[in-house]
Amino acid sequence: MRSFMTFFLLVIAATLQAQDVTVLVAKVKAKLDQVNDYIAEGKMKTDVAFIKAPVGKVKVYFRKPDRFKLQKDGGISILPKGGISINMRSLLTTERFLALDAGTQLLDGQTLRIVKLLPVEENSDVVLTTLYIDEPGLLIKKAISTTKENGTYEMEMQYGNFRQYALPDKVVISFQTKDYKLPKGVTLEFSDGDKPKTEAEKLRNKKGRIEITYASYTINKGIAESVFKQ
Repeated sequence: MRSFMTFFLLVIAATLQAQDVTVLVAKVKAKLDQVNDYIAEGKMKTDVAFIKAPVGKVKVYFRKPDRFKLQKDGGISILPKGGISINMRSLLTTERFLALDAGTQLLDGQTLRIVKLLPVEENSDVVLTTLYIDEPGLLIKKAISTTKENGTYEMEMQYGNFRQYALPDKVVISFQTKDYKLPKGVTLEFSDGDKPKTEAEKLRNKKGRIEITYASYTINKGIAESVFKQ
């Protein structure tokens, strides 16, 4: 009888924790949903071993629910599919993902709530997403997503002037370059042409890193559909 009661209490506790993080995820999504559209300007630095990509200015366009465009001055932009354009609002929809409480973790001196999101749909490209949430601020500070098509990538966000809209001042994306599939028609300038094949392969197996620092946002002023078709 005692063991049954213990089990029963554990089930209740687990259920309450699940409800708790589901409510947290809903609050985070509500904060993100304040933004109907934005145009952001900043600089992007690409650190991928086999690509020559100087720091360049970028302009990012977003409109609900999932319209996204990134323009980079000169060269190409290498982003893991779903990376910076990942639709956080879609991930935070509890009808599509099951939220599980994974405890807390100290990051940069701040205690963050860890929530794991498991897709409900079998055909979802996302296998698992782990969110590290600043609970008082309702901000996602870090997200790690494992996908079927492009491996695992990690995003870290820093917030400042636009934290009330949950828009970051800085985003850092890390990913395994060997897992990244280039868009059709894109050719790269390799920096390891004179190196032995085995050494070049080692470079491709290293982690790639993309850093975007935003200088300004124009929020909720409307963006024409034609912008995303250019």
